[in-house]
Amino acid sequence: MGTSSQSRAGGSGDSERAHTKALGATVRPRPSKTRPYQELADEDRGTGGESLANFLGVFSIGLGLAELIAAGPMTKIVGVEDDDRNRAVMRLMGVREIGHGVSILSKQQPATAVWSRVAGDALDLALLGRALANPDNKRGRTLFATANVLAVTALDVMCARLLAKQPETVANADADDDVIRTKRSITVGKPVSEVYAFWHDFENFPRFMRHLESVTVAGPQRSHWKAKAPAGHSVEWDAVTTEDRPNELISWRSVEGSDVYNSGTVRFMAAPGDRGTEVRVELEYKPPLGKLGSKVAMLFREEPGQQVQDDLRHLKQVMEIGEIVISDATKHPGPHPAQPDDEPVTL
Repeated sequence: MGTSSQSRAGGSGDSERAHTKALGATVRPRPSKTRPYQELADEDRGTGGESLANFLGVFSIGLGLAELIAAGPMTKIVGVEDDDRNRAVMRLMGVREIGHGVSILSKQQPATAVWSRVAGDALDLALLGRALANPDNKRGRTLFATANVLAVTALDVMCARLLAKQPETVANADADDDVIRTKRSITVGKPVSEVYAFWHDFENFPRFMRHLESVTVAGPQRSHWKAKAPAGHSVEWDAVTTEDRPNELISWRSVEGSDVYNSGTVRFMAAPGDRGTEVRVELEYKPPLGKLGSKVAMLFREEPGQQVQDDLRHLKQVMEIGEIVISDATKHPGPHPAQPDDEPVTL
């Protein structure tokens, strides 16, 4: 009995030790399995520092508007006399700030625009130093304003250095030409052959792509697309299929001269653990107003990267349950009475 009990205790201990070493080198996934996922992550690293640059761009526009519209109160905040000359200087500073903000937000690689903002900070500090030298000004307020400008300058310098160190990746290639790339993926609980066949019929697209009005197959490798645009307008273009490997991938691009340049590839792979099909979409597009237009569209969930993710989620629902699940929040964005209605839903 003692021997048997000791054996079971030892077995339990071995089991516990095995669990604690579940991520040990000997039981980790094989590199051949993890390498494709790591390569995808490396390629889509994006641009570090871009989020901070976006914040600084919005901050610049907000500060510039305040300096332009409320020049009098802003001169008092920094501790100088509220007269015509100082208000004129404040308005000029506001115009400059707005210019910096627009420049940062409209560029895919805004390192140069951020460095120009650093130069603007130096000018602001010089003006504040001159204000400090005048005993007639309120030095306490001027010192407070100077401390704030120094803090923002530190953020500007840090952001500019981060952006300057970014390597060339798939995510930021051709960024200077306002070309934006995005990648999205989802797992659909259906066999690869079934998902590929559904996608291969382009006329199915309006069933799960909410921004599309229609897709008409015009030939073996050519199709005509009609999509919704802001303010109730529509935009149309022709696309050609550049590559088609059954149950593997489909690639396309818009024809030359189209109003909306776009190209992409969708890949179909068996999901790990027999969970269905992993659908990966790589999209390249050029928004009409460049990066700034993309960010404005993002506020209304009309930015293509967000659209692709929404469309993939709809694809999953259509393939798995036969319809798109509509929530109350989808029908009524924002605050509204919690009362169901019979109004038709428009995606």
